Amino acid sequence: MTRSPYFAGSFQRGFGTWPLRGEVLTSAVRAALDAGYRAFDTAQMYGNEEDLGAAFAHCGADPKELLVTTKIHPDNVAADKLIPSLRESLRRLGLPQIDVALLHWPPVGDVRQAVRWLGEAARQGLARAIGISNFTAAMMRAAATAASTPLVANQIEFHPLIDQSKLLAAAAQTGIPLVAYCSLARGAISKYPLFAELSADYGRTPAQIALRWILQKGVAINTMSTNPENIRANFDVMNFTLSSVDMARIDALGATGLRIVGKSAAPWAPEWD
Repeated sequence: MTRSPYFAGSFQRGFGTWPLRGEVLTSAVRAALDAGYRAFDTAQMYGNEEDLGAAFAHCGADPKELLVTTKIHPDNVAADKLIPSLRESLRRLGLPQIDVALLHWPPVGDVRQAVRWLGEAARQGLARAIGISNFTAAMMRAAATAASTPLVANQIEFHPLIDQSKLLAAAAQTGIPLVAYCSLARGAISKYPLFAELSADYGRTPAQIALRWILQKGVAINTMSTNPENIRANFDVMNFTLSSVDMARIDALGATGLRIVGKSAAPWAPEWD
C-alpha cells in the first residue's frame, strides 16, 4: 500500500466541511481542532475554501500541523485550467501549498491524462501529494499506470451499508489507499439494530462502532458534524477494537446496497462497481 499521509497519526480521522460555510464552519472547525482533528477536507465544488481558510486563521491553527485536502472541480480538469484553479484554491485557503490535491470526479475522457496534469501541479510545488476521488476499480488501475508520483488516496463513499470490496481489492492491487466519505451513511446506520447492540456491548456510540469498522478495514475516514459532542465522539475511535466476529456481522450489512451519492446527486458519477 502506498505510504499515505492519511495514515499518519491523527490524520486518518479527517473532518469534512461540506456543506458548511461562514460562522457555522468556523464554529465547527474550532470544535474539531479542540477535539484533536488536524486533517480537514474541502473542495472547489463546495464553495467554502475561502471560509475554511478564514476559519483556520480565526482559530489560530498552525498550517504546519494540518493536513488540508481540496478537490479539483471536474470543469477545471483540463490542460489550461487545472493548475490555475489550484493556485486559486491556495489563494482562497491562504496556504502556500495544498497538502493533498484530488481529482474530485473521474474526468470525461482519458483518466491517465488527467492524472498527469495533476502530477504536474505537484511537480510545480502546488501540492505536496495527489490522489483521486470517486474512481472505479478499473479507473484506479488506469490512474496507477499514469502517475509519476504515488497516488495517496481514492476518496470514495464507504460505510457499512455498501459493499466496496471491489475497491478494497483494487486498493491492494494498485497501492492506492481508500479514504471514506459519507462514513456514517448520513445517519442511516441508526436504522439498523446491530449498531445499537454493539454499542451496548462495547460501551461506544453506534457511530463510533461504524467508524471503527471502517478504520479496521484499512480505510481512513472523513466525518462532519456541527455538534461539538458528536465531533469529539467521532474522533475518539482509536482505543477499542472490534472482534473479528463483530467485523463480519457488520460486513454482512454491505448487502443493503445503500448508495448515498449516485448519478441523481452527482452527474459526474461513473458507472459504479
